Amino acid sequence: MTKEKDYVIAVDAGTGSLRSALFHRSGRMEYMSVEPYHTDFPRPGWAEQSPAEWWDCLVKTVRACLANADVDPTKIAAISVDGTSSTVVCLDDQQAPLREAILWMDNRASAQAQEIFKTNHPAIERSKAGISSEWLIPKVLWLKQNQSEIFDKTAYFMEQVDYLTLRLSGKPTLSLNHVTHRWFYNKRDGGWPSAFYDQIGLEGITEKFCGTVLPIGAAIGHLSSAAANELGLSTDTIVAQGGTDCYLGALGLNAVRPGQVGMIAGSSHVFMPMVKEPTVTKGLFGAHPDCLIDGLCTFEGGLVSSGSIVKWFRDHFVHEAMFDDMAADDDIYDRLTAEAADIPIGSEGVVVLDYWQGNRTPHTDYEVQGMIWGLTLRHRRAHLFRAILESIAFGTENTLKRVRDAGHSVEAILVGGGTAKSDLWLQMHADVSNVPVMVPKFTEATLLGSAISAVTAAGFYSDLVSASDAMVDIERVIEPNPRSHKEYLKFFDLYEATYPAMKTLMHNMAKTVHGKAISDLIEIADLEQ
Repeated sequence: MTKEKDYVIAVDAGTGSLRSALFHRSGRMEYMSVEPYHTDFPRPGWAEQSPAEWWDCLVKTVRACLANADVDPTKIAAISVDGTSSTVVCLDDQQAPLREAILWMDNRASAQAQEIFKTNHPAIERSKAGISSEWLIPKVLWLKQNQSEIFDKTAYFMEQVDYLTLRLSGKPTLSLNHVTHRWFYNKRDGGWPSAFYDQIGLEGITEKFCGTVLPIGAAIGHLSSAAANELGLSTDTIVAQGGTDCYLGALGLNAVRPGQVGMIAGSSHVFMPMVKEPTVTKGLFGAHPDCLIDGLCTFEGGLVSSGSIVKWFRDHFVHEAMFDDMAADDDIYDRLTAEAADIPIGSEGVVVLDYWQGNRTPHTDYEVQGMIWGLTLRHRRAHLFRAILESIAFGTENTLKRVRDAGHSVEAILVGGGTAKSDLWLQMHADVSNVPVMVPKFTEATLLGSAISAVTAAGFYSDLVSASDAMVDIERVIEPNPRSHKEYLKFFDLYEATYPAMKTLMHNMAKTVHGKAISDLIEIADLEQ
């Protein structure tokens, strides 16, 4: 059993499960454990989870790491947590939850979000893409208007990460990362926008916000004796300040310099372009100052549906029996990809709009739907699959184009998640956006980013950038093909023109199918509470 104090624990609290992993300070993962937790859906559009269950899963997974890795628990230097953003926890004055946490995907605060956006207050300047009902501030306003007893009793409003770090350290803190990109906090402009909160009906709300705001990688303190006892760790273990999963993912991809775009690609895509100045532009969230790397700003964009559309196509329209020579160990995705690779760029005229669950950026429109057009009797399964892949690369470029339009460079995409496994898809992203796509050796970027936060808090590295440089190993670089880029431009223009051409019809379809617009339905549900 090793005796060097060169290890940290990274915790990644996702939407459906929590992962803990033991890392060496070099970035090598020793062991990982996963525990699922339950989500309640008490009403359509609502989603809630138990903070107590998060903690139970954290304890189980950390103990599993200790039981299965050959590392002395007293030699673990630090622990850090990343998690979902805008998952709201209400704590009383004894730091106990007053209700189940309102999950990030919960849309009950749609009406509040719309009213906040209408204020056009300077505090929301970084939200030109819109105010989402997912965010904490609209949800807190909903609580005040609909569950006033809970609101009045709340001593601390916190994020999921803040709650878990509180359980670890016993010290209430808020992540600078969360409050900057979701709570309208601006460290460069006085911090809390109190006048804005007053205007939207949250007078004095900062009294319910913890006064200690710390950046990612800051040392909060040490494990409390209670937490150390439950986890099987030493009270010498430092608790690091964490933040939003996708932002920690940018650290785990080494997307820490201007011109670099961190892209977490799974069921959805999240983009985090790094820039020097806090420019704002329509179609993007941000740029948020100092919320990841001190002195830099981060734009945020994304696709609601990406990998989930690929899975949809595979699950509903493809079966092993369709392939005559399918072997038992063959992968259907690999077979579909091989077929798609034989189809020319542009899928011979098939265009897909990747809006199966609406559009997050650059349009921020959740009343539009996905579509496929250009079909002829010549087209077959491979054309459709390739067109779906192309649509996601086009959707990525549709957001990155706004970054360039705002005067910033896009020099490289650093990618982690499911997309990193597909050479064809990676090449599409490189060719469509005309930039290199860089893939790290370890693609579980959020976990590694949490480990980077922990080693920084432990003092192994001077800052997050140095830690990321040391711990992220870029395994391959996919260069764009100039000829392919030129060919893709023609089809990207058709993709980009599809949304404005179809927007009105799609909105009418939403009303036809649901009786009213989706946002109207959510607003009615809110008023009925």
